[in-house]
Amino acid sequence: MAKDPEITELPGQVWGLAAADPGGPIYLTSYAGRSPSTRTLYTTVLTAVDVTGARLWQRSFAGHPFPPRVGADGIVWVTHHDGASAPVFTVTGVGADGSVRHAVTLKQDPGEHLGAVVRMPDGFCVLWLPTAPRRWPPHGSTARLARHSDTGSTLWSTSLPLQAVSYPGVVEAGAATGWHVRPKKAWTPSTLQVDHRQPLLVAGDRILAGISDGGSGIGMCTFLDTASGHIISTTDPGPYHHKAIVGPGSFLVGAQGYGAFSSTLYERDGQATQTWPSHGQMVIDQQGTIRGPESENILPSRSRFRILQPDGSMCDGPRLNGYYTSYPALDADGTTMFWRDGTLLAIDAGFDQHELFRADDDRTVMSRTLLLHDATIALALDNELLLFRDTGMAPLATGPWPCADGNIHGNPVVPIA
Repeated sequence: MAKDPEITELPGQVWGLAAADPGGPIYLTSYAGRSPSTRTLYTTVLTAVDVTGARLWQRSFAGHPFPPRVGADGIVWVTHHDGASAPVFTVTGVGADGSVRHAVTLKQDPGEHLGAVVRMPDGFCVLWLPTAPRRWPPHGSTARLARHSDTGSTLWSTSLPLQAVSYPGVVEAGAATGWHVRPKKAWTPSTLQVDHRQPLLVAGDRILAGISDGGSGIGMCTFLDTASGHIISTTDPGPYHHKAIVGPGSFLVGAQGYGAFSSTLYERDGQATQTWPSHGQMVIDQQGTIRGPESENILPSRSRFRILQPDGSMCDGPRLNGYYTSYPALDADGTTMFWRDGTLLAIDAGFDQHELFRADDDRTVMSRTLLLHDATIALALDNELLLFRDTGMAPLATGPWPCADGNIHGNPVVPIA
């Protein structure tokens, strides 16, 4: 069992967690004093913490929090806007000492709202929405994906239409149906949003971008060429959730809900090559082994820890209680660690389950799991950062996806080899 964690309190609910390197600093973005359920103007607070849990500094920015993205140079990038009714979005780079190093205003179309952003070696890749989340988009408008330079200019821009969607299992009821539930046929999305999980991934010369209907969660994933923005392929509509980078040009795309429960491997031509009857928060090591805890919206839990085999079969690990789970981290020995049902769990390569820490804690808002220097495990629950020290874990595994966002930088980008 691990000792009680070091706890650092943040100004509000944590939205993102990243680190410059395994020795820190740790960067967190959080809300400041406002409930995320309200529609008032948010304030984003960027907090830097060292690996002992000591707060180093804080900076505040206007706007809804986005995850922090750390570049290869150690600069952490924060996305924010000017607070206007038609907001202008800026990404600001902050150094380890808390000083602002860069501020880049991204070129956007009128009325657009930034949905997701990742740091590229020469700029930014941005998923733009035609209006703010939960608002009706103008008729005929689409989302778009754009590459921006380090000055904010547009290198290329590609429209991502979501004009009509349908999916078996979606039902509707209303005055038009006499308030009877019936299957919902093809419909035009009322609002557009980025996919709920991992909406923007860059795997070498390929990009995965996901948008969905804000009412149903049904959406599509589009695969694009990184250099040109040319669309390679688009998936059929579905309830897409957790995704991961499997290697240069290849992605794992999970679907869950409305009867769907699967994970599909897509290669660089945008075509599916394998599907497994499981969906979860998967981590991927240097050998390409895919493993992780399943994620299914059913209680009591039917989920297990699984390994997805190349031939489409699965290896069954231990059953998992509860539902809410921090996205895992994988160490170099093949042990996967995550928080679930008030417990910090570690499941080793032989499927033996170890309970590292247990608390009477039913909080459901949690960050991804990070594995840092000297076997320190970091994760956030609601507005607190928890640091578990001397856990006995090996260093973070190498590979394309040993933790959520693929690296401790919180930046899901695999460079072009």
